[in-house]
Amino acid sequence: MKLFFRQMTVHPAVLIVVPVAVLTLISVVILGLLLFSLERASFSTTSIIVGGAVTYAVAAFFVVRHGLASISRLQNLGLTDSLAGLPNRRALHLDYVRAGQGKERALALVDLDGFKMVNDQYGHFVGDRLIRECASLLKEMCGDEARAYRLGGDEFAILVQGPISGNILEGICRSLLSRLEKPITVDQRNVVIGASVGLSKSGPSDDHSSSELLRRSDVAMYASKAAGKNRCTWFSAEFDRNRDLAQKIEEDLRETLQADRLTLAYQPLVDAQDGEIVAVEALLRWRREDGSEMSPSVFISVAEQTGLIYPIGLWVLRTACTDAANWDHIKVSINVSAAQLRNPEFPIDLGQILEETGFPASRLELEVTETYLVTDPVVAGRNLEVIRGFGVSIVLDDFGSGYASIGFLRNFRFEKLKIDRSLIVDAANDDGSLAMLASSIATARAMNMAVTAEGVETKAQADLVRSAGCDQIQGWFYYKAISADEVSIHLCKNRQMIEEAHAHVG
Repeated sequence: MKLFFRQMTVHPAVLIVVPVAVLTLISVVILGLLLFSLERASFSTTSIIVGGAVTYAVAAFFVVRHGLASISRLQNLGLTDSLAGLPNRRALHLDYVRAGQGKERALALVDLDGFKMVNDQYGHFVGDRLIRECASLLKEMCGDEARAYRLGGDEFAILVQGPISGNILEGICRSLLSRLEKPITVDQRNVVIGASVGLSKSGPSDDHSSSELLRRSDVAMYASKAAGKNRCTWFSAEFDRNRDLAQKIEEDLRETLQADRLTLAYQPLVDAQDGEIVAVEALLRWRREDGSEMSPSVFISVAEQTGLIYPIGLWVLRTACTDAANWDHIKVSINVSAAQLRNPEFPIDLGQILEETGFPASRLELEVTETYLVTDPVVAGRNLEVIRGFGVSIVLDDFGSGYASIGFLRNFRFEKLKIDRSLIVDAANDDGSLAMLASSIATARAMNMAVTAEGVETKAQADLVRSAGCDQIQGWFYYKAISADEVSIHLCKNRQMIEEAHAHVG
């Protein structure tokens, strides 16, 4: 390519070295990505020869009419997010550095909740408009006390510098959350979104970089999401300790899974009338090499965060189906994670496991919760319909815990309802809860669903749920979680008792 130069008056203030590009009086293309319009600027260039070819051009620009304003415009192009019109991540870093040390700062990371759903439902044009609306809202709320930035995607930041910066920042963020409770009109559509906000601050004597403050705000933001979204959470050193613990648990869990050292326990479900074992629920257990047993609530949470929950879930299915194939007619119930429900490959993997183990699909129950289903209702619903086609029963777990509702039953089909322990405990002491229990059972009956009461620990509770019409009962009053061998022993005893009863009648 032949490069043309035009010699004009040169001002030494602005020197830019760029890879060779077509340079004209009108524009400069830098790296093939940025187009800087210089309509009223003159320039002079000098080529640099490397290996016989023009590789770089040194361009000196001289602004004729607009002076330093045009130079400022060039600089701002690299510090502004083109979509939102807000300062970008680089601008945030520069603002932080320019303020110097010895100053109190507070930083919020704002992540929009539900933005992906808006993008998927209405398209990227509406999504872009929504980003601009949110940017405008943030800028308005920051006023002169703070500055808003767009970091990328649906993430924004707010920086406050100076005394009581933490109080100012929290006030802005709470006002933002309050405003987001109302729909935002975008392209004649009322769009509802929320936000999860993480906050962190740095005192005058602290030596935190902007990257460190961003990291802390990011950690706090994810804590907001984990706590239910639409809230503000301040960073705590405990978050870092929990992170380190989670990393250790993840490492050990990966090793344990590869070494096949996880185990299953089974809690029997009994017929409410005669106490005979009719099903078992598979419960995951992890005994570490030091002999300690890790709480499922801890390591399952880590597995969900790290993606290990899917292979662990398949291991549970395969192991439980293998064990239960030896247990005559009883069913086995297995909890299914959100990662499994929203994975299009899950029905295929389940079908392969049923084929490999020879376990009848009609004896398998998969337990799901409403919170898992709503993460991706379309894919989850499609997967459940395919799985139901195998002959597998779908069970709605934790009904009455405050999540699942009777209205939710209209959107998905279930073969069984499991009444949460909290409702059973409350029903023993509260007439309103007792009425809710009776209503739940009546609704299940009307929709041809069986009903299991879980977490039953006393005779009074067992009598209550039996008289209320529950079909099955699960809880410590009858059985704690036991090993696969113990299940076989109890089933053998049950069979002998039934045979003796029949012989006596005969």
